[in-house]
Amino acid sequence: MGMMASLCKRIHFKWGDLLWAVAGMLCIVGSASAQSEKGVWLTDVASKALDSPEGIQQVVSDCKAMGLENIYVVVWNRGHTLYPSAVMDSLFGVPVAPRFSGSDMLQTLLDAAHREGLKVHAWFEFGFSSSYQEPDGGHILRKKPEWKALDNQGKLVSKNGFQWMNAFHPEVQDFLLSLILEVVHNYDIDGIQGDDRLPANPSTAGYDPFTLGLYGGEHQGKRPPEDHENAEWVRWRAQKLNTFAQKIYTSVKAADARVKVTMAPSIYPWSRDEYLQDWPTWVREGWVDAIIPQVYRYDHPAYASTLTTNLAFMPKNTNIPFVPGILLRVDDYTPSKRFLRKMLRTNRRLGLEDEVFFFYEGLKWHSTFFKKRYQKF
Repeated sequence: MGMMASLCKRIHFKWGDLLWAVAGMLCIVGSASAQSEKGVWLTDVASKALDSPEGIQQVVSDCKAMGLENIYVVVWNRGHTLYPSAVMDSLFGVPVAPRFSGSDMLQTLLDAAHREGLKVHAWFEFGFSSSYQEPDGGHILRKKPEWKALDNQGKLVSKNGFQWMNAFHPEVQDFLLSLILEVVHNYDIDGIQGDDRLPANPSTAGYDPFTLGLYGGEHQGKRPPEDHENAEWVRWRAQKLNTFAQKIYTSVKAADARVKVTMAPSIYPWSRDEYLQDWPTWVREGWVDAIIPQVYRYDHPAYASTLTTNLAFMPKNTNIPFVPGILLRVDDYTPSKRFLRKMLRTNRRLGLEDEVFFFYEGLKWHSTFFKKRYQKF
């Protein structure tokens, strides 16, 4: 998510009273839940916060002081878990990312956060992506080449530097689900979360032998269009990922009904067209407990327009909260204090009382605001 944020398009719209009037009718969305959804993403990229018990305690202390009750911590990144995983050990002989060998970061964070009444959500950041900037797909696809997502040229799908597993293959789906359920079974976790890579696949994917056979079996032996943007072909693949979104939700709830299932996809309809993420269906069918779209924009008109547009895609009369994801830090960028406050005022004007910030290190650039003013917004 963090690496993708710097690639977000800067969209400039003119918007006025009509947009606000339409959005005003949707104010109930996101406010139905009495529990605060305010939170922050915590990652091991561009941050050392997870590298020591002291750093983890500082995270908890900061979140407590700033009124952020939910910590979305990365547990799956660059083909490795950040917690000791029996699944990864059995399949690949590497139970935990080398950086976190000899410790259990997730348990340390859970202990510290729960002492302060904060909630921890296991964020499977890499989803169906196997590696970043590794042309062969990293250690997972070297061992499991049959798991590769392939484009219409028969090449490994790589987009924006990320290499991808085949999200339509049942073995790959079972692998991701086994990691999710491993966390649910082994930790007193408060939630699990997918994002713009779970469930997702670039729309260039789907031309591997398994998926071609699956499509042909449902289309009288026909091959899908060579145009990966073909609307029917996009819809068919998105529906397959919808089914997996449902499976994640039902499987987690069967394991522990208390565990929340949240998703932080890209904005719609870009999420569907580029990554086959039809998240309004997930909300409509009740396959998420909260939806947290990444409304990452670099000026207020673009933020307000994107937010309003995505609110309009929310199914009517839903009790599932819509929680904007706000970009707080990526590379050398952080929003100005003025821009940050305008985004929050826009949220409140639209009846949205909560947001999740990407990511923890950005809080340091606005620490005074978060400690003294944020909870009053």
